[in-house]
Amino acid sequence: MNTQRVLTWIALVGVLIWITPLQGAPVAAQNTQKLNVVATFSILGDVVQNIGGDAINLTVIVGADGDAHTFEPSPEQIGAIADANVIVENGLGFESWLNDMVDASGTNASRVVASSGVKPLTWADEKAQEAFNEAVILGKPTPNPVESDDDSGEFDPHVWQDVSNVIAEVAVIRDALSAADPANAARFDANATAYSTRLEQLGQWVRDSVASLPSDKRVLFTSHDALGYFARAYGFTIVGSALGSLSTEAADPSAGDVAHLIDEIKASGVPAIFAESIENTDLMDQVASDANVEVAPPLYVDALSRADGPAATYIDLVRSNVTTIVSALGGSVSSP
Repeated sequence: MNTQRVLTWIALVGVLIWITPLQGAPVAAQNTQKLNVVATFSILGDVVQNIGGDAINLTVIVGADGDAHTFEPSPEQIGAIADANVIVENGLGFESWLNDMVDASGTNASRVVASSGVKPLTWADEKAQEAFNEAVILGKPTPNPVESDDDSGEFDPHVWQDVSNVIAEVAVIRDALSAADPANAARFDANATAYSTRLEQLGQWVRDSVASLPSDKRVLFTSHDALGYFARAYGFTIVGSALGSLSTEAADPSAGDVAHLIDEIKASGVPAIFAESIENTDLMDQVASDANVEVAPPLYVDALSRADGPAATYIDLVRSNVTTIVSALGGSVSSP
């Protein structure tokens, strides 16, 4: 994200807040009868809405088809944070822009880190595992992928790729909403229980569908490193990614890196590789062509689709992604 542009927005919003009420603020930030809740991006927003129901006014900062990695805030969005009672964020470095928005808004909202109940993966651990996987695929001596005990490194923020992590997040969000609005605590608890049941059923469906793939066929090549939690939870092997980064904002890979990735794909024998809905697929199309494999339909990794798309809710997103992955690798998904 462009730091200078963010600072410019912050200065502008400061003037607007002192001089005149913010015009055009989202409706969700104007109704004082309900708890005003801000969720930082679309996937988390859907989870929050399922728990809060009609007892909250929800504003989502990075909406459907939006890329939180490259997001830049608007004055209206900072104004929504100013009026919030609760801000629900993913954490783990995903919302690099949020602290500046909160500071600019002067909000008194409580901040809730939804991932606080999840054991995170580190970037170092994931890259060590990928190096091990690559060596196995290419028939090289295999290093031992030992988990690091260094908690100071960069964490993988994409926790929602494991359904069990989202179930843990539901409890965190439920408790935060109940603390902010005790009068509706029973409603939040009932909604959370019902939604968690649906998520448990979803997780079982994922496991049943993945079981149609032999373990040696569960090999993933992706556009960026966003499926680490998915791989750990459901027994997949990630060998490489085109960007080699946790963020979609990474620089384009060198010609040598691309050539190495193509060699890995050919050696693995996979029939398909995977791109994402919010990214330009030109690089993955070229890699697939050179490796003589298919590019599967896009995965919804960091954002929901719009309402008329295949991933309008978190549950829809998981079903869409698992159907795409399992089908492209030669398996068959279970009936919902």
